[in-house]
Amino acid sequence: MRYDLTRERLAELLGGWGQPRYRVDQVWDGIYKRLADPSELTELPISLRTRLADAAELAPALTPVAETTADDGETVKWLFALGDGARIETVLMHYPTRSTVCISSQAGCAMACGFCATGQAGFERHLNRGEIVEQVVRAGRAAATRGRRLSRVVFMGMGEPLANYDATWGAVRRLHDDVGLSARHLTLSTVGIIPGIERLASETLPVNLAVSLHAANDRLRDELVPINRRYPLTELVAACARYRDASGRRLSFEWALIDSVNDRPSDAAELAVLARRLGAHVNLIRLNPTPGYGVAGSRVTRVRAFQEMLVSLGVNVTLRRTRGATIDAACGQLAAGTPVAISPARPPARL
Repeated sequence: MRYDLTRERLAELLGGWGQPRYRVDQVWDGIYKRLADPSELTELPISLRTRLADAAELAPALTPVAETTADDGETVKWLFALGDGARIETVLMHYPTRSTVCISSQAGCAMACGFCATGQAGFERHLNRGEIVEQVVRAGRAAATRGRRLSRVVFMGMGEPLANYDATWGAVRRLHDDVGLSARHLTLSTVGIIPGIERLASETLPVNLAVSLHAANDRLRDELVPINRRYPLTELVAACARYRDASGRRLSFEWALIDSVNDRPSDAAELAVLARRLGAHVNLIRLNPTPGYGVAGSRVTRVRAFQEMLVSLGVNVTLRRTRGATIDAACGQLAAGTPVAISPARPPARL
């Protein structure tokens, strides 16, 4: 596949066709720096462009199945089919000063968070490096048609990036080294896979780390984020501190506000303790509806009260605007067309 091919393999391929060495740089920089299709590389002879287009090793990995828009065209969601029939979703969001793409690292997800449509749908397989990178390239090309430059990539789509560490980190290196995105504009999200956080702490590229926390005590987090039973909060906080110290980057906590579940003053107080201890920024978002989860997002008044309490407790906090909810493109809604059973799901205990 085009974006899983190494530069060395590309050199072997072109060398076997009798091409001079400098063609390797032309093709490589064209498909990464310029996000171009090989057929668009007009500096190459037509015969070479044709051969590149016919080469199986340079074939795209993603086949567009559907494209939907929301927010007056500022949010775009793509459904892509992979070579084996698996499906993923990718979301491009335009803001006044930036364009951000939310990409998937797995087809489905094994983390089984009940309030997330992807988690409800289950796990199918890991994506490889090329399948991850190609989502960014396609989003970058789409942004360019609007006169915009893709500036940020967040691994917050389908799947748990740190459960697919090697492909995820390989994609990060490609995006940084070859596409040219700054490490500060790349964000990895995790529900708390401690071995992955430990590996990140040993890397030389200081990307942003966002932890999907959603609860600040083990009893509630065990219900909302089942992986917490394996990696409890005490261990997660220690791993986060090590990453912060090693990378020098500020952590962020993601918190989906669920009505009467994790939006009470006691929840805010517990969250504030963890956030202050780590100097973390908190991103709040009202839970987006999914058909298989029987509890609604917090009421607007409770969202504001929760935010205000965090501020009063000395926490840096942002209330994130929901984007793409009308096309199931918002946080927690990506399911790639997989039916999610509508059932009277048991809400978490009100602890």
